[in-house]
Amino acid sequence: MIHQISSKILDITIILDLLHANAKLELSAEAIEKICACRAYLDKRLQDQKTPIYGINTGFGSLCNVKISDEHLSKLQENLVTSHACGTGDRVPQEIIKLMLLLKIQSLSYGHSGVQLQTVQRLIDFYNHDILPVVFEQGSLGASGDLAPLAHLSLPLLGKGSVYYNGEEVSGTEILKKFNWKPITLRAKEGLGLLNGTQFMSAYGVYSLLKAYKLSYFADFFAAISLEAFDGRIEPFNDLIHLIRPHKGQLKTARRIKEFVEGSELISQEKKHVQDPYSFRCVPQVHGATKDTLAFIRKTFETEINSVTDNPNIFIAEDEIISGGNFHGQPLALTLDYLAIAMAELGNISERRTFQLVSGLRDLPAFLVNNPGLNSGFMIPQYTAASIVSQNKQYATPASIDSIVSSNGQEDHVSMGANAATKAIKVVDNVERVLAIELLNASQALIFRAPLKSSDFIETFLQTYRAEVPFVDEDRELHVAIKDTLSFIQQTVIENDELFS
Repeated sequence: MIHQISSKILDITIILDLLHANAKLELSAEAIEKICACRAYLDKRLQDQKTPIYGINTGFGSLCNVKISDEHLSKLQENLVTSHACGTGDRVPQEIIKLMLLLKIQSLSYGHSGVQLQTVQRLIDFYNHDILPVVFEQGSLGASGDLAPLAHLSLPLLGKGSVYYNGEEVSGTEILKKFNWKPITLRAKEGLGLLNGTQFMSAYGVYSLLKAYKLSYFADFFAAISLEAFDGRIEPFNDLIHLIRPHKGQLKTARRIKEFVEGSELISQEKKHVQDPYSFRCVPQVHGATKDTLAFIRKTFETEINSVTDNPNIFIAEDEIISGGNFHGQPLALTLDYLAIAMAELGNISERRTFQLVSGLRDLPAFLVNNPGLNSGFMIPQYTAASIVSQNKQYATPASIDSIVSSNGQEDHVSMGANAATKAIKVVDNVERVLAIELLNASQALIFRAPLKSSDFIETFLQTYRAEVPFVDEDRELHVAIKDTLSFIQQTVIENDELFS
Protein backbone atom coordinates (compact mmCIF):
# COMPACT_ATOMS: atom_id res chain seq x y z
CA MET A 1 0.00 0.00 0.00
CA ILE A 2 1.28 3.46 -0.96
CA HIS A 3 -0.11 6.65 0.57
CA GLN A 4 0.37 9.91 -1.28
CA ILE A 5 1.21 12.94 0.83
CA SER A 6 -0.97 15.75 -0.51
CA SER A 7 -3.35 18.49 0.56
CA LYS A 8 -6.04 15.85 1.08
CA ILE A 9 -7.26 15.77 4.68
CA LEU A 10 -5.35 13.30 6.84
CA ASP A 11 -7.71 11.89 9.48
CA ILE A 12 -7.16 9.38 12.26
CA THR A 13 -8.88 6.55 10.37
CA ILE A 14 -6.40 6.99 7.51
CA ILE A 15 -3.53 6.99 10.01
CA LEU A 16 -4.85 3.81 11.63
CA ASP A 17 -5.05 2.11 8.24
CA LEU A 18 -1.53 3.28 7.34
CA LEU A 19 -0.12 1.83 10.54
CA HIS A 20 -1.96 -1.49 10.20
CA ALA A 21 -0.97 -1.88 6.54
CA ASN A 22 2.64 -0.75 7.12
CA ALA A 23 2.09 1.52 4.12
CA LYS A 24 4.78 3.41 2.24
CA LEU A 25 4.68 7.15 1.59
CA GLU A 26 5.28 9.19 -1.52
CA LEU A 27 4.82 12.85 -2.34
CA SER A 28 2.07 13.78 -4.78
CA ALA A 29 2.94 15.92 -7.78
CA GLU A 30 1.03 18.75 -6.10
CA ALA A 31 3.12 18.50 -2.93
CA ILE A 32 6.38 18.40 -4.90
CA GLU A 33 5.38 21.51 -6.81
CA LYS A 34 4.48 23.40 -3.63
CA ILE A 35 7.70 22.46 -1.82
CA CYS A 36 9.90 23.40 -4.78
CA ALA A 37 8.07 26.65 -5.47
CA CYS A 38 8.36 27.73 -1.84
CA ARG A 39 12.09 26.98 -1.74
CA ALA A 40 12.69 28.87 -4.99
CA TYR A 41 10.75 31.86 -3.68
CA LEU A 42 12.78 31.91 -0.46
CA ASP A 43 16.10 31.70 -2.31
CA LYS A 44 15.11 34.65 -4.48
CA ARG A 45 13.99 36.71 -1.47
CA LEU A 46 17.31 36.09 0.22
CA GLN A 47 19.13 37.19 -2.90
CA ASP A 48 17.07 40.37 -3.34
CA GLN A 49 16.40 41.45 0.26
CA LYS A 50 19.15 42.86 2.46
CA THR A 51 17.13 43.42 5.65
CA PRO A 52 17.07 40.56 8.20
CA ILE A 53 14.29 37.95 8.13
CA TYR A 54 13.75 36.18 11.45
CA GLY A 55 15.05 32.62 11.60
CA ILE A 56 16.34 32.74 8.05
CA ASN A 57 19.32 35.05 8.38
CA THR A 58 19.08 35.90 12.09
CA GLY A 59 19.66 34.13 15.36
CA PHE A 60 16.83 32.44 17.21
CA GLY A 61 14.70 33.19 20.26
CA SER A 62 16.16 36.11 22.19
CA LEU A 63 19.01 36.20 19.63
CA CYS A 64 16.54 37.24 16.92
CA ASN A 65 18.26 40.61 16.39
CA VAL A 66 21.64 39.07 15.54
CA LYS A 67 22.16 39.21 11.75
CA ILE A 68 23.95 36.19 10.24
CA SER A 69 26.10 36.60 7.13
CA ASP A 70 25.17 34.70 3.96
CA GLU A 71 28.20 32.41 4.06
CA HIS A 72 27.16 31.12 7.49
CA LEU A 73 23.46 30.43 6.82
CA SER A 74 23.91 26.69 6.32
CA LYS A 75 26.06 26.39 9.45
CA LEU A 76 23.43 28.42 11.34
CA GLN A 77 20.77 25.81 10.57
CA GLU A 78 23.06 22.87 11.38
CA ASN A 79 24.01 24.49 14.68
CA LEU A 80 20.34 25.00 15.47
CA VAL A 81 19.54 21.30 15.08
CA THR A 82 22.64 20.19 16.97
CA SER A 83 22.30 22.60 19.89
CA HIS A 84 18.62 21.91 20.41
CA ALA A 85 19.09 18.13 20.64
CA CYS A 86 19.15 18.15 24.43
CA GLY A 87 16.31 15.77 25.26
CA THR A 88 16.50 13.46 28.25
CA GLY A 89 14.40 10.95 30.16
CA ASP A 90 12.76 7.85 28.76
CA ARG A 91 12.91 7.06 25.06
CA VAL A 92 9.86 7.76 22.95
CA PRO A 93 8.17 4.52 21.79
CA GLN A 94 9.04 3.64 18.21
CA GLU A 95 5.37 3.65 17.10
CA ILE A 96 5.15 7.29 18.15
CA ILE A 97 8.44 8.20 16.45
CA LYS A 98 7.03 6.84 13.19
CA LEU A 99 3.95 9.01 13.66
CA MET A 100 6.22 12.03 14.28
CA LEU A 101 7.89 11.40 10.92
CA LEU A 102 4.53 11.10 9.16
CA LEU A 103 3.14 14.28 10.69
CA LYS A 104 6.32 16.29 10.06
CA ILE A 105 6.28 15.21 6.39
CA GLN A 106 2.60 16.17 6.12
CA SER A 107 3.19 19.64 7.58
CA LEU A 108 6.20 20.37 5.37
CA SER A 109 4.34 19.24 2.24
CA TYR A 110 2.03 22.27 2.18
CA GLY A 111 4.74 24.57 0.82
CA HIS A 112 4.83 27.21 3.55
CA SER A 113 8.07 26.11 5.27
CA GLY A 114 10.82 26.73 2.72
CA VAL A 115 12.52 23.34 3.02
CA GLN A 116 14.32 21.58 0.19
CA LEU A 117 12.58 18.75 -1.60
CA GLN A 118 15.47 16.42 -0.77
CA THR A 119 14.99 17.10 2.94
CA VAL A 120 11.36 16.02 2.85
CA GLN A 121 12.27 13.06 0.65
CA ARG A 122 14.88 11.91 3.16
CA LEU A 123 12.25 11.98 5.91
CA ILE A 124 10.07 9.83 3.66
CA ASP A 125 12.99 7.45 3.09
CA PHE A 126 13.36 7.10 6.85
CA TYR A 127 9.65 6.37 7.22
CA ASN A 128 9.50 3.87 4.37
CA HIS A 129 12.58 1.94 5.57
CA ASP A 130 11.54 1.99 9.24
CA ILE A 131 14.57 4.07 10.17
CA LEU A 132 13.37 5.67 13.38
CA PRO A 133 15.48 8.35 15.07
CA VAL A 134 16.03 7.95 18.80
CA VAL A 135 13.98 10.64 20.56
CA PHE A 136 13.59 11.37 24.27
CA GLU A 137 10.42 12.24 26.18
CA GLN A 138 11.62 15.25 28.14
CA GLY A 139 12.76 18.59 26.80
CA SER A 140 9.83 20.27 25.06
CA LEU A 141 7.90 23.20 26.54
CA GLY A 142 5.22 22.82 23.86
CA ALA A 143 5.92 26.26 22.41
CA SER A 144 8.42 27.34 19.78
CA GLY A 145 7.37 23.88 18.79
CA ASP A 146 8.62 20.62 20.22
CA LEU A 147 12.18 21.83 19.79
CA ALA A 148 14.25 19.19 21.59
CA PRO A 149 12.32 16.10 20.42
CA LEU A 150 12.21 17.35 16.82
CA ALA A 151 15.93 18.12 16.94
CA HIS A 152 16.59 14.49 17.82
CA LEU A 153 14.21 13.46 15.02
CA SER A 154 16.25 15.59 12.59
CA LEU A 155 19.83 14.81 13.66
CA PRO A 156 20.19 11.65 11.53
CA LEU A 157 19.46 13.70 8.40
CA LEU A 158 22.84 15.30 9.09
CA GLY A 159 24.56 12.01 9.90
CA LYS A 160 24.33 12.69 13.62
CA GLY A 161 22.38 11.20 16.51
CA SER A 162 21.20 7.60 16.34
CA VAL A 163 18.33 5.55 14.93
CA TYR A 164 16.53 2.27 15.44
CA TYR A 165 16.88 -0.01 12.43
CA ASN A 166 16.15 -3.73 12.14
CA GLY A 167 15.93 -4.12 15.90
CA GLU A 168 19.25 -2.42 16.57
CA GLU A 169 20.41 1.07 17.45
CA VAL A 170 22.94 2.49 15.03
CA SER A 171 24.51 5.92 14.62
CA GLY A 172 23.27 8.48 12.14
CA THR A 173 26.58 8.16 10.29
CA GLU A 174 26.22 4.38 9.98
CA ILE A 175 22.67 4.50 8.63
CA LEU A 176 23.64 7.00 5.91
CA LYS A 177 26.56 4.81 4.88
CA LYS A 178 24.36 1.71 4.79
CA PHE A 179 22.00 3.32 2.27
CA ASN A 180 24.73 5.28 0.47
CA TRP A 181 23.06 8.56 1.36
CA LYS A 182 24.90 11.84 1.81
CA PRO A 183 24.12 14.02 4.83
CA ILE A 184 21.57 16.73 4.08
CA THR A 185 23.18 20.16 3.84
CA LEU A 186 20.58 22.39 5.41
CA ARG A 187 19.89 25.67 3.68
CA ALA A 188 18.46 28.87 5.13
CA LYS A 189 15.27 28.34 7.19
CA GLU A 190 15.41 24.52 7.06
CA GLY A 191 16.50 23.96 10.63
CA LEU A 192 13.55 25.98 11.88
CA GLY A 193 11.25 24.15 9.48
CA LEU A 194 12.31 20.87 11.03
CA LEU A 195 12.40 21.93 14.69
CA ASN A 196 9.46 24.32 14.93
CA GLY A 197 6.24 22.37 14.98
CA THR A 198 3.93 20.37 17.20
CA GLN A 199 4.63 16.88 15.87
CA PHE A 200 5.79 15.43 19.22
CA MET A 201 2.57 16.51 20.96
CA SER A 202 0.49 15.58 17.93
CA ALA A 203 2.00 12.10 17.55
CA TYR A 204 1.45 11.32 21.21
CA GLY A 205 -2.06 12.70 20.96
CA VAL A 206 -3.02 10.72 17.85
CA TYR A 207 -1.53 7.52 19.26
CA SER A 208 -3.32 8.00 22.60
CA LEU A 209 -6.59 8.93 20.89
CA LEU A 210 -6.59 5.82 18.69
CA LYS A 211 -6.05 3.67 21.76
CA ALA A 212 -8.66 5.65 23.70
CA TYR A 213 -11.34 4.91 21.07
CA LYS A 214 -10.62 1.20 21.35
CA LEU A 215 -10.74 1.32 25.15
CA SER A 216 -13.99 3.31 25.02
CA TYR A 217 -15.54 0.44 23.08
CA PHE A 218 -14.16 -2.12 25.52
CA ALA A 219 -15.36 -0.07 28.49
CA ASP A 220 -18.92 -0.42 27.16
CA PHE A 221 -18.49 -4.10 26.39
CA PHE A 222 -16.94 -5.03 29.74
CA ALA A 223 -19.57 -2.95 31.53
CA ALA A 224 -22.22 -5.04 29.76
CA ILE A 225 -20.52 -8.25 30.94
CA SER A 226 -20.31 -6.86 34.47
CA LEU A 227 -23.98 -5.85 34.31
CA GLU A 228 -24.86 -9.44 33.43
CA ALA A 229 -22.62 -10.85 36.15
CA PHE A 230 -24.11 -8.47 38.74
CA ASP A 231 -27.66 -9.39 37.68
CA GLY A 232 -28.23 -5.78 36.68
CA ARG A 233 -31.33 -4.15 35.21
CA ILE A 234 -31.77 -3.09 31.59
CA GLU A 235 -34.23 -0.22 32.21
CA PRO A 236 -31.54 2.49 32.64
CA PHE A 237 -30.52 1.85 29.03
CA ASN A 238 -33.97 2.50 27.58
CA ASP A 239 -33.95 5.07 24.75
CA LEU A 240 -36.74 7.04 26.42
CA ILE A 241 -34.39 8.05 29.25
CA HIS A 242 -31.68 9.25 26.88
CA LEU A 243 -33.82 10.97 24.29
CA ILE A 244 -34.86 13.54 26.89
CA ARG A 245 -31.17 14.27 27.57
CA PRO A 246 -29.84 13.61 24.10
CA HIS A 247 -26.08 13.84 24.43
CA LYS A 248 -24.75 11.85 21.49
CA GLY A 249 -22.30 9.77 23.51
CA GLN A 250 -24.92 8.93 26.12
CA LEU A 251 -27.36 7.68 23.48
CA LYS A 252 -24.67 5.70 21.73
CA THR A 253 -23.54 4.02 24.96
CA ALA A 254 -27.04 3.01 26.01
CA ARG A 255 -27.83 1.55 22.60
CA ARG A 256 -24.53 -0.29 22.45
CA ILE A 257 -25.07 -1.90 25.88
CA LYS A 258 -28.53 -3.07 24.77
CA GLU A 259 -27.05 -4.59 21.64
CA PHE A 260 -24.40 -6.42 23.65
CA VAL A 261 -26.97 -8.10 25.94
CA GLU A 262 -29.68 -8.74 23.35
CA GLY A 263 -31.06 -12.24 23.74
CA SER A 264 -29.57 -12.74 27.20
CA GLU A 265 -31.39 -15.00 29.65
CA LEU A 266 -29.77 -13.14 32.54
CA ILE A 267 -30.89 -9.65 31.61
CA SER A 268 -34.48 -10.77 31.03
CA GLN A 269 -34.95 -12.71 34.27
CA GLU A 270 -37.03 -11.18 37.05
CA LYS A 271 -35.01 -9.02 39.42
CA LYS A 272 -35.18 -8.93 43.21
CA HIS A 273 -33.75 -5.41 43.43
CA VAL A 274 -35.31 -2.16 42.27
CA GLN A 275 -32.12 -0.22 41.37
CA ASP A 276 -28.47 -0.77 40.54
CA PRO A 277 -25.54 1.28 41.88
CA TYR A 278 -24.44 4.26 39.80
CA SER A 279 -21.44 2.40 38.38
CA PHE A 280 -23.97 0.26 36.47
CA ARG A 281 -27.02 2.50 36.19
CA CYS A 282 -25.09 5.57 35.00
CA VAL A 283 -22.83 3.87 32.47
CA PRO A 284 -24.48 5.78 29.56
CA GLN A 285 -23.98 9.12 31.25
CA VAL A 286 -20.36 8.53 32.32
CA HIS A 287 -19.08 6.57 29.33
CA GLY A 288 -21.08 8.83 27.03
CA ALA A 289 -19.41 11.96 28.36
CA THR A 290 -16.03 10.43 27.55
CA LYS A 291 -17.22 9.61 24.02
CA ASP A 292 -18.27 13.22 23.47
CA THR A 293 -14.90 14.36 24.78
CA LEU A 294 -13.09 12.03 22.36
CA ALA A 295 -15.09 13.56 19.50
CA PHE A 296 -13.88 17.03 20.50
CA ILE A 297 -10.30 15.78 20.85
CA ARG A 298 -10.47 14.13 17.44
CA LYS A 299 -11.61 17.38 15.82
CA THR A 300 -8.74 19.30 17.44
CA PHE A 301 -6.07 16.82 16.43
CA GLU A 302 -7.34 16.40 12.90
CA THR A 303 -7.14 20.17 12.51
CA GLU A 304 -3.60 20.18 13.91
CA ILE A 305 -2.15 17.35 11.81
CA ASN A 306 -3.40 19.09 8.65
CA SER A 307 -1.74 22.37 9.59
CA VAL A 308 1.56 24.19 9.14
CA THR A 309 3.08 24.71 12.58
CA ASP A 310 6.62 25.97 11.98
CA ASN A 311 7.76 29.59 11.91
CA PRO A 312 8.17 31.88 10.03
CA ASN A 313 5.63 30.99 7.36
CA ILE A 314 6.09 31.73 3.67
CA PHE A 315 3.21 32.91 1.45
CA ILE A 316 4.25 33.03 -2.21
CA ALA A 317 1.06 34.48 -3.69
CA GLU A 318 1.02 37.30 -1.15
CA ASP A 319 4.81 37.84 -1.35
CA GLU A 320 5.00 37.61 2.46
CA ILE A 321 7.25 35.93 5.02
CA ILE A 322 5.50 36.28 8.37
CA SER A 323 6.77 35.41 11.82
CA GLY A 324 3.90 34.26 14.03
CA GLY A 325 3.13 31.60 16.60
CA ASN A 326 1.61 28.52 14.99
CA PHE A 327 4.14 26.42 16.89
CA HIS A 328 2.40 27.23 20.18
CA GLY A 329 0.85 24.06 21.56
CA GLN A 330 -1.93 25.53 23.67
CA PRO A 331 -4.79 23.94 21.66
CA LEU A 332 -3.10 20.56 22.10
CA ALA A 333 -2.13 21.08 25.74
CA LEU A 334 -5.72 21.77 26.76
CA THR A 335 -6.99 18.90 24.63
CA LEU A 336 -4.45 16.41 25.99
CA ASP A 337 -5.38 17.37 29.55
CA TYR A 338 -9.01 16.84 28.62
CA LEU A 339 -8.13 13.41 27.19
CA ALA A 340 -6.42 12.40 30.43
CA ILE A 341 -9.40 13.51 32.53
CA ALA A 342 -11.99 11.84 30.30
CA MET A 343 -10.11 8.53 30.16
CA ALA A 344 -9.37 8.56 33.89
CA GLU A 345 -13.12 8.59 34.47
CA LEU A 346 -13.55 5.38 32.47
CA GLY A 347 -11.03 3.83 34.84
CA ASN A 348 -12.74 5.25 37.92
CA ILE A 349 -16.14 3.79 37.13
CA SER A 350 -14.67 0.49 35.94
CA GLU A 351 -12.91 -0.02 39.26
CA ARG A 352 -16.21 0.63 41.09
CA ARG A 353 -17.92 -2.13 39.07
CA THR A 354 -15.07 -4.48 39.95
CA PHE A 355 -15.53 -3.55 43.61
CA GLN A 356 -19.24 -4.37 43.45
CA LEU A 357 -18.56 -7.74 41.83
CA VAL A 358 -16.17 -8.91 44.58
CA SER A 359 -18.30 -7.65 47.48
CA GLY A 360 -20.36 -10.81 47.96
CA LEU A 361 -23.59 -9.16 46.80
CA ARG A 362 -26.51 -10.59 44.79
CA ASP A 363 -25.71 -14.25 45.41
CA LEU A 364 -22.14 -13.96 44.17
CA PRO A 365 -19.51 -15.50 46.49
CA ALA A 366 -17.22 -13.10 48.33
CA PHE A 367 -14.22 -12.34 46.11
CA LEU A 368 -15.65 -14.51 43.35
CA VAL A 369 -14.08 -17.77 44.46
CA ASN A 370 -15.12 -21.13 45.86
CA ASN A 371 -14.24 -21.61 49.52
CA PRO A 372 -13.61 -17.95 50.37
CA GLY A 373 -11.41 -17.74 53.41
CA LEU A 374 -9.26 -20.64 52.36
CA ASN A 375 -9.00 -18.80 49.03
CA SER A 376 -8.56 -15.03 48.78
CA GLY A 377 -9.76 -15.19 45.20
CA PHE A 378 -10.21 -11.81 43.53
CA MET A 379 -9.68 -9.71 46.65
CA ILE A 380 -6.40 -8.13 45.58
CA PRO A 381 -6.92 -7.36 41.86
CA GLN A 382 -9.43 -4.76 43.06
CA TYR A 383 -6.63 -3.26 45.18
CA THR A 384 -4.50 -3.11 42.06
CA ALA A 385 -7.26 -1.36 40.11
CA ALA A 386 -7.77 1.09 43.00
CA SER A 387 -4.07 1.97 43.08
CA ILE A 388 -4.07 2.60 39.33
CA VAL A 389 -7.13 4.87 39.34
CA SER A 390 -5.58 6.82 42.21
CA GLN A 391 -2.42 7.30 40.15
CA ASN A 392 -4.55 8.44 37.22
CA LYS A 393 -6.09 11.16 39.36
CA GLN A 394 -2.57 12.48 39.93
CA TYR A 395 -1.70 12.25 36.23
CA ALA A 396 -4.93 14.04 35.33
CA THR A 397 -3.76 17.24 37.04
CA PRO A 398 -3.59 19.69 34.11
CA ALA A 399 -0.20 20.55 32.61
CA SER A 400 -1.70 23.30 30.43
CA ILE A 401 -2.22 25.69 33.34
CA ASP A 402 1.55 25.93 33.88
CA SER A 403 4.04 28.16 32.08
CA ILE A 404 7.72 28.91 32.67
CA VAL A 405 9.50 31.82 30.97
CA SER A 406 12.30 30.76 28.60
CA SER A 407 14.80 32.24 26.12
CA ASN A 408 15.57 35.30 28.21
CA GLY A 409 11.92 36.31 28.32
CA GLN A 410 11.32 36.26 24.56
CA GLU A 411 9.30 33.06 24.96
CA ASP A 412 7.37 34.18 28.01
CA HIS A 413 4.33 31.91 27.76
CA VAL A 414 4.55 28.21 26.89
CA SER A 415 1.89 25.50 26.75
CA MET A 416 3.60 22.58 28.50
CA GLY A 417 1.69 20.47 25.99
CA ALA A 418 4.52 17.94 25.76
CA ASN A 419 4.12 17.16 29.45
CA ALA A 420 0.37 16.90 28.91
CA ALA A 421 1.06 14.44 26.10
CA THR A 422 3.37 12.15 28.05
CA LYS A 423 0.95 12.17 31.00
CA ALA A 424 -2.08 11.44 28.84
CA ILE A 425 -0.58 8.30 27.37
CA LYS A 426 0.18 7.01 30.87
CA VAL A 427 -3.46 7.52 31.80
CA VAL A 428 -4.65 5.68 28.68
CA ASP A 429 -2.30 2.77 29.36
CA ASN A 430 -3.47 2.66 32.97
CA VAL A 431 -7.13 2.56 31.93
CA GLU A 432 -6.34 -0.43 29.73
CA ARG A 433 -5.03 -2.23 32.82
CA VAL A 434 -8.08 -1.31 34.90
CA LEU A 435 -10.43 -2.54 32.18
CA ALA A 436 -8.44 -5.77 31.96
CA ILE A 437 -9.04 -6.31 35.66
CA GLU A 438 -12.76 -5.66 35.19
CA LEU A 439 -12.93 -8.24 32.38
CA LEU A 440 -11.08 -10.77 34.52
CA ASN A 441 -13.55 -10.26 37.38
CA ALA A 442 -16.68 -10.13 35.22
CA SER A 443 -15.75 -13.31 33.37
CA GLN A 444 -15.18 -15.08 36.67
CA ALA A 445 -18.44 -13.78 38.17
CA LEU A 446 -20.53 -14.83 35.19
CA ILE A 447 -19.60 -18.48 35.76
CA PHE A 448 -21.55 -18.36 39.02
CA ARG A 449 -24.73 -17.42 37.10
CA ALA A 450 -24.87 -20.80 35.33
CA PRO A 451 -26.96 -22.40 34.01
CA LEU A 452 -28.40 -19.07 32.85
CA LYS A 453 -26.51 -17.62 29.91
CA SER A 454 -25.75 -14.18 28.62
CA SER A 455 -26.18 -13.12 24.99
CA ASP A 456 -24.61 -15.12 22.18
CA PHE A 457 -22.24 -12.21 21.50
CA ILE A 458 -20.93 -12.12 25.08
CA GLU A 459 -20.80 -15.92 25.46
CA THR A 460 -18.84 -16.32 22.23
CA PHE A 461 -16.36 -13.64 23.25
CA LEU A 462 -15.89 -15.15 26.71
CA GLN A 463 -15.40 -18.63 25.29
CA THR A 464 -12.43 -17.31 23.31
CA TYR A 465 -11.17 -15.31 26.27
CA ARG A 466 -11.38 -18.22 28.72
CA ALA A 467 -9.24 -20.32 26.42
CA GLU A 468 -6.49 -17.82 27.27
CA VAL A 469 -7.51 -16.94 30.84
CA PRO A 470 -9.41 -19.84 32.45
CA PHE A 471 -11.75 -19.79 35.45
CA VAL A 472 -9.96 -19.49 38.80
CA ASP A 473 -11.07 -22.45 40.93
CA GLU A 474 -8.50 -21.91 43.67
CA ASP A 475 -5.86 -19.30 44.37
CA ARG A 476 -3.15 -18.82 41.79
CA GLU A 477 -0.86 -16.01 40.69
CA LEU A 478 -3.31 -13.45 39.29
CA HIS A 479 -0.57 -11.24 37.93
CA VAL A 480 -0.32 -13.77 35.10
CA ALA A 481 -4.09 -13.65 34.52
CA ILE A 482 -4.00 -9.84 34.34
CA LYS A 483 -1.04 -9.91 31.96
CA ASP A 484 -2.74 -12.48 29.72
CA THR A 485 -5.95 -10.44 29.76
CA LEU A 486 -4.04 -7.34 28.69
CA SER A 487 -2.46 -9.25 25.85
CA PHE A 488 -5.89 -10.58 24.81
CA ILE A 489 -7.34 -7.05 24.74
CA GLN A 490 -4.39 -5.67 22.76
CA GLN A 491 -4.63 -8.41 20.15
CA THR A 492 -8.39 -8.10 19.70
CA VAL A 493 -9.14 -6.05 16.57
CA ILE A 494 -12.24 -3.86 16.39
CA GLU A 495 -13.51 -2.66 13.03
CA ASN A 496 -13.24 1.07 12.29
CA ASP A 497 -16.99 1.52 11.96
CA GLU A 498 -17.43 0.20 15.51
CA LEU A 499 -14.66 2.44 16.85
CA PHE A 500 -15.49 5.74 15.20
CA SER A 501 -19.21 5.64 14.34
